[in-house]
Amino acid sequence: MITEDNVGAVFTALADPTRRRVVELLREGPLRASDLAVASDTHRALMSKHLRVLRTVGLVEVETPEHDTRERVYRLRHDQFVTLQAWLDQVQAFWSEQLGRFKAHAERPRKRHQ
Repeated sequence: MITEDNVGAVFTALADPTRRRVVELLREGPLRASDLAVASDTHRALMSKHLRVLRTVGLVEVETPEHDTRERVYRLRHDQFVTLQAWLDQVQAFWSEQLGRFKAHAERPRKRHQ
């Protein structure tokens, strides 16, 4: 679950281009780890490590289909991205307010000293 305590870990996870590619691929729908490895031109063992990082920070989840317990299917956790967006919205609102105050201060008529 994304919280203020682990938002840094989420951004660290997303700093890696391969993990960002995984998120982009999973936006289209659930995929197997092997499909993600091929689509991102990554070895399967390395893809496993990337997926573990994304699972640890809560951005993806894994399912095991009933028909093949060896297979793993990954999907994005939409709720976590909603939480991340809410955090970003708070940061943006803070800076928008600060910039608005600065603008008002900068545009305020100055008193002339005599």
